[in-house]
Amino acid sequence: MKTNFAAEQAATTRIPIVLTIKDAVQRIKEECPGTAISEHYIRQLIRDGVLPNLKAGNKQLINLDVLIEYLTDPAAEKFQQKEKNKMPVGGIRPVAVRR
Repeated sequence: MKTNFAAEQAATTRIPIVLTIKDAVQRIKEECPGTAISEHYIRQLIRDGVLPNLKAGNKQLINLDVLIEYLTDPAAEKFQQKEKNKMPVGGIRPVAVRR
């Protein structure tokens, strides 16, 4: 008896829930109305390199499952802040002294 590999693969593969930041916050607030999670907090996690995101035009998309996983266990190794080689924004950059 032949099995359909594509059908089996589709049955075991779960499509990730990718939402805009606003929609992700709304979905979390539906589940837990008293939560303090905000759009600003999620943007801050993205900016700090803790939470991965996708860009679609001007929108930032996040995987809802990854966000919930982070909120469940923020100390997990995969969520440790990534070091970026960017210039700090809004500060004074150091200048080498010439002699």
